Amino acid sequence: MHRALLTLLAATLIAQTPHLFATDVHVRVDPTLKTGIEATDSFPTIQMALDHHPFATPNPDGTPGRVFIEIAPGTYHERVIITQNHTNITLLGMGKSPEDVVITNSLNTKQAGGTFFTETVEVNGNGFQADNLTFENTAGNTGQAVAIAVRADRVIFKDCRFLGHQDTLFADFGRQYYLDSYIEGGVDFIFGNATAVFDHSHLHANGPGFLTAQSRTAPDQTTGYVILNSTVTSDDLGGRSFGLGRPWRPYSRVIFINTALPANLAPEGWNNWGKGSNEATAYYAESNSTGPGASPSTRVPWSHQLTPTQTKPYLPANFLGGPSKGPDHWNPQAEAKLLP
Repeated sequence: MHRALLTLLAATLIAQTPHLFATDVHVRVDPTLKTGIEATDSFPTIQMALDHHPFATPNPDGTPGRVFIEIAPGTYHERVIITQNHTNITLLGMGKSPEDVVITNSLNTKQAGGTFFTETVEVNGNGFQADNLTFENTAGNTGQAVAIAVRADRVIFKDCRFLGHQDTLFADFGRQYYLDSYIEGGVDFIFGNATAVFDHSHLHANGPGFLTAQSRTAPDQTTGYVILNSTVTSDDLGGRSFGLGRPWRPYSRVIFINTALPANLAPEGWNNWGKGSNEATAYYAESNSTGPGASPSTRVPWSHQLTPTQTKPYLPANFLGGPSKGPDHWNPQAEAKLLP
């Protein structure tokens, strides 16, 4: 009787503390599925998987568990929202290339009632990762139309595509790392106030606007965009040019490092957005730009040309490693290597 009671108590404790034996959660998304509500590991839409997946719990060593949502090739005509309580979500495209898994929608600001209601995908959960898929807004040249809004910390995108025209990528909050990715747009198509590094990526202008509209609001904020070891290209703009960036907010900060620039980049590079006072507060810089668009002598006089030594604070380990007080030593480059 005593032994039976102990056995029952042990079983109860195990049932009440599943985190001691937890593993990562893997679920599947496949558009050919006709159901999903009754299942816990396979769903026909991405949003259904996010709404109904089991939650990962901490691993035995205390590290957080992760939910892997493995998405079969296909075009997913849906809006996807990752809420704040869905942390450590990884979206994995299971095709051979990011073109094989496309999340798409076509809202513009007039249809949605404002820019910040147009996004095809919205990321609010910390620790989000995405690999080998495409985020798209097909509204075209019809005004603001966001493909993805990212308002989360410790976010990684690897081998992803972001397609739109105006305001394609709203990189607005937290630390974000983009690796081997393609970002396309025509007007202010990377915008917001995140601390973001775009590493070995490809920025493509499909209109005569600006690549970036970063929105740092105070000089003590650690936010800004770094475009590192990357390539910039553009469509044939019919003799028109495009710029590297303009300040959405007064202390906008953008740095291009070791990046190839095309011939139809505007020689002045940067723009004050019609407000001369922005020239004293915005921080725009380049280091070792290459290609026919690299022209330090013609850049606006209030921009900066940096030496390799001066770029060190903007490299991923330093720029994304954590806040100046009590850094958490986040290492996005090491985490990105763990993705397929």
